[in-house]
Amino acid sequence: MNIRCAKPEDLMNMQHCNLLCLPENYQMKYYFYHGLTWPQVSYVAEDDKGNIVGYVLAKMEEPEPGEESTHGHITSLAVKRSYRRLGLAQKLMNQASKAMVECFNAQYVSLHVRKSNRAALNLYTNSLGFKILEIEPKYYADGEDAYSMRRDLSELVNNSDRPPAERNELNDVGGDERIITNRQKGPVVLPHHGDGHAGHDGHCC
Repeated sequence: MNIRCAKPEDLMNMQHCNLLCLPENYQMKYYFYHGLTWPQVSYVAEDDKGNIVGYVLAKMEEPEPGEESTHGHITSLAVKRSYRRLGLAQKLMNQASKAMVECFNAQYVSLHVRKSNRAALNLYTNSLGFKILEIEPKYYADGEDAYSMRRDLSELVNNSDRPPAERNELNDVGGDERIITNRQKGPVVLPHHGDGHAGHDGHCC
């Protein structure tokens, strides 16, 4: 299994994975909006034949009032059913979070998740350290409430400043799984909040 930064040619397969796994679906232009504006922070998991079996679609947000730096946001996370319970969702999330820190100096990452999605809630709270900020009533199109969650990335910020030999690398994985990174630092022009949003966040892990 490989985990690597998503490329433009992956976006259609990411959409296909989304359609198989989640009720929250997006038009193709929304994937391009993420992939072309913030190419550093979305990742895919692929099997030994190069088939995409999971992905995390992420973006950067402009600073909130009183904040100095941008923060990350997870728009969608999905892993195909036959590839779940392998730790792929956690590794995808960690790689996206690490890229947000290294490329944009993000202080935290946010997401929304259905109140009924126990598997995702367990992953976010127990494995990834997300905290529930609030409940957003009727956030989803079918009327279900969402938890608004946030993960503090300050530990990753401090870790990224250390020499490589001293880091607690998130790249370390077991078995025959490899993580491939291809990120470039540099400023990007952040769109306004309303640009291109075609739906609510979806998470399936």
